[in-house]
Amino acid sequence: MTQLDQVRQLDEMGVDFAGFIFYPKSPRYVVRHLSGEQLKKAKLKLGKVGVFVNAGYEEVMKQVDSYGLDMIQLHGDETPRFCEQLANYITVIKVFRLGEDDPIDWIIRPYQDSCDMFLFDTEGVGYGGTGKKFNWNVLKAAVIDKLFFLSGGIEPGDVGKLKVFAREPVAKKLFSIDVNSKFELSAGVKDLKKIRTMLEEFKTP
Repeated sequence: MTQLDQVRQLDEMGVDFAGFIFYPKSPRYVVRHLSGEQLKKAKLKLGKVGVFVNAGYEEVMKQVDSYGLDMIQLHGDETPRFCEQLANYITVIKVFRLGEDDPIDWIIRPYQDSCDMFLFDTEGVGYGGTGKKFNWNVLKAAVIDKLFFLSGGIEPGDVGKLKVFAREPVAKKLFSIDVNSKFELSAGVKDLKKIRTMLEEFKTP
């Protein structure tokens, strides 16, 4: 998110979390658009999630304090030890960018005790979201004993497929759906109508 008015509208819609990118190379780099004081004064009900890529401990904690973040999402090559250090102070979501044949159980095992939640996304070049479709089927054989976010090119027409996936045994720990570029008018500017429609579809049996 880059616009405070849009964040407020999402809050009113009942969206659970809003993401704020703290990666300077991203076109959605929040520091260029919103100050921490603005975000703190907004008194939002939704959770504020800061997204970081290989940032140092001091930098992460500085932004957690400046922006009043509730959770952090680590999208780089952060070690389990680094996650654990941060998890002493704030809820940590570790991101895994997965390919078709990755040994998921082996990849997530070192992080099992060092962070609070996982997020599964599509493998891509560089860091950050790719907008590419994530093949959720690769998770079906995995043993995931931690709450997780599902990401990776999720788009407005996916609600039916997501509801089907939610009935899979592996989805017993599915905590949240992460949407981004497919719901944007431009980088950091959301199409609120699409988000509202998706929320309504999720509520429909």
